[in-house]
Amino acid sequence: MCGIWGVFGVEGESLSCVCNNFNKISHRGPDALRVEFDQRVKNGFLGFHRLAIVDSLCGMQPMKLNAYPKIFLLCNGELFNYKQLKEKYNFNYTTKCDVEIITHLYVNGGAKNIVTSLDGEFAFCLVDVEKNKIVIGRDPYGVRPLFRLRSSDGHLAICSESKGLIGLSDQVTGEWTLEPFPPGYYEEYSILVDGKVKLIESINYHKPGDKPSFDTFIPWNALSTTDVSDNIRRLLSAAVEKRLMGERRIGCLLSGGLDSSLIAALLVKLGKENNLPYKIQTFAIGMGDSPDIRAARQVADHIGSEHHEINFTPKDIADVLDDVIYQLETFDITTIRASIGMYLVARYVKRNTPTTVILSGEGADELAQGYIYFRDAPNAHDAHQESLRLLKDIYLYDGLRADRTTSRFSLELRVPFLDLQFTNYYLSLDAASRQPQDGVEKHLLRSAFDETNLLPKNILWRHKEAFSDGVASIKKSLFEIIQEIVDDRVSDAELEAAEKDYPHCTPKTKEALYYRKVFESHYPGQGESFTPYFWMPRWVKNITDPSARFIKHYAAKDEA
Repeated sequence: MCGIWGVFGVEGESLSCVCNNFNKISHRGPDALRVEFDQRVKNGFLGFHRLAIVDSLCGMQPMKLNAYPKIFLLCNGELFNYKQLKEKYNFNYTTKCDVEIITHLYVNGGAKNIVTSLDGEFAFCLVDVEKNKIVIGRDPYGVRPLFRLRSSDGHLAICSESKGLIGLSDQVTGEWTLEPFPPGYYEEYSILVDGKVKLIESINYHKPGDKPSFDTFIPWNALSTTDVSDNIRRLLSAAVEKRLMGERRIGCLLSGGLDSSLIAALLVKLGKENNLPYKIQTFAIGMGDSPDIRAARQVADHIGSEHHEINFTPKDIADVLDDVIYQLETFDITTIRASIGMYLVARYVKRNTPTTVILSGEGADELAQGYIYFRDAPNAHDAHQESLRLLKDIYLYDGLRADRTTSRFSLELRVPFLDLQFTNYYLSLDAASRQPQDGVEKHLLRSAFDETNLLPKNILWRHKEAFSDGVASIKKSLFEIIQEIVDDRVSDAELEAAEKDYPHCTPKTKEALYYRKVFESHYPGQGESFTPYFWMPRWVKNITDPSARFIKHYAAKDEA
């Protein structure tokens, strides 16, 4: 996890442009920083904040190899198959850094060769001075963030987070847009004589569920033709194992739910098999003896992790809420609610432990139909299409939450459930088999691990809880605490004027309006491009709040 930043064709006070914007993403890379200007790219700057994970000695960026001195590379990512690619094509490597592979792939096949060859999580910007070309690309599920600012006058800027670009608006002429760079795309630009840029092409190279074109970690012909459960176990294990890559200590978030528990259990198991020189740390958060705290404690005892419990209070929520919204760069209701606990966990990890790389269970609900509303899907086809939609937009919601809350505290997040081979295989299975069975979400995934003793039975089959209820005390949920906080911060008159003030995604509650006000104070006018719609359950009538606690099937509220 690092921070990348680049500006092309922006005239005026260049030093001011750098100083006032580049350091707004310093939290993404506290180990080192560099800004580079090359006279051959007029009005062009490349900046990098580094979190050293692989090759701490030689992995600094912008990367310029001796063999290709006219190519500059910025990349925030982890490329799990770089060694295989290096050996397959006999590339002459000069560092031990995974991202060096991007330059070799570009030189030996162009932009398309980069994105179709990589097994990883990445956002990159490559500048070819000799050919006057810029190439920008992002991984298929947008695990690594990237924003792009473009103007009709030929300005271009990119950054890992929009906060590093929002201040450029007064230095850009013509009509401009600032928006997330779309996952699964790459773009090529020409650098013109005056330093301005022109888009050559924008290519959607991968959609959710597409079969990867690279050589996979497990050969497809090595999978069973009949034993689906075994294939699921093997592919998810492989997704975790390849994410052991790096020189920093690895840990895992652990809520006690199915997704994080599976990842934590596999991580501990594979860590031992791969002789990691430390015990895996797991991290759970809750208020008092909450359901999640109790479940996570049971999992940690079962798998033998070095477990940490973080307790938080209503005051903690009130204290961090504004910064959570600023870091997230969204006003989406459910994303902000679910981010509070993750923010506080990440803060604890940074302040109290040596763990730097964090694995988590994001992506399982989208992929394996884990949301409670999937029980109301009209048919298997519609449920499958909903999975594809959720995965396509995960970078705006759960993926965004996971990245921003951890990167805020200079941690690198990895998400095995969004592994390309695993998602392709899982989505290729019979659509009906992936639906909830007998009122149990993710039934297929649970069944695959049912006889393994990887997890206690009650954890493997634990029903899904709204995050608001899972982390909170039984007496008062996180949802209720937030309502009390925002009630003092928003007036009735402001809520009455909300429709006029915010025609896009109009806030209907004081909570939603408070989130929007804080968002607009940092990112004015960007609501529609950053948050195109509120995350809401599908196929559920008379529901205006995104929380699962309002869906009729929800069972956690009945739990003692």
